[in-house]
Order: sequence, then C-alpha cells, then structure tokens
Amino acid sequence: MVTFSGSFAGNARLQTIIGLSDVPNHALNLEVSGPQQSTDPQWNDARVTYWDVADLVAGSDPQRGYFLNEHADGDRDWGSFEGQITTSGSQVTLEGTWTFTGGTGKFRGIRGGGSYQGRMTSPGNVAMEWQGEYQV
Repeated sequence: MVTFSGSFAGNARLQTIIGLSDVPNHALNLEVSGPQQSTDPQWNDARVTYWDVADLVAGSDPQRGYFLNEHADGDRDWGSFEGQITTSGSQVTLEGTWTFTGGTGKFRGIRGGGSYQGRMTSPGNVAMEWQGEYQV
C-alpha cells in the first residue's frame, strides 16, 4: 500500500438548505469542488468534487457522501465517505473516513481509504486535509 496525504480548499457549487419545520435549524446540504494538493504526484492538482448529504439539526450531525477525483490525464477515481459535522459557536468542523470504490485508467481496481478532517471557512467554502493508503 502507498501512503499519501493532501488538502484542498473547495467552494460549494450547489448548496440546498431546507428550512424543515420538524425541528429548529434543520437543514440538508451540498456539492463542493476544488483542486487538491498532495504528497502523491498522481493526486497533486487533481480536481475533487464531493456530494454530501448532511442531515443537520442545529448545525451538527452525521455526514455521508461520494467523491470523484478528476486527474489531469483524464483518469478518475471515486469513492464514498462518512463522518460527523460539528458546530460549536461559529466554528463548523468535519471529520470522518473515506474509501475508494473504483477508478478508470491507471486507477482501475484501486483499493484503499483513509480519514479526513476539515472546517467550513465560510457558509460556502471548506478547507480539508486527508490522509490514507491505496493499492492499484
């Protein structure tokens, strides 16, 4: 297994906040996209997009979703993630685990996963760090 890590700053391309009337401050969430920086040249400058369903009640609750990495040469890898979003005062943090589920080209048959931690830098922006392992 190859160990690697990285980070990205993403912007929400789509954000849906639904003011549900069942409980105060109940909302559903978003799609984020941005370029990555990585210790592994194969992921450096790859564009990540993730689709997140976060059933937030008063700003905190589980997070689940899917990600897609688009590499400069056109190859792709993808997977799923799950974690926790926590709001404390004005600070929103994200933490969880991710797993590869597939890929194309040189990433066909990719296996592996890791963890992530990040924070919302504004309502539509996220800064994330991740680490993990993979094998093709």
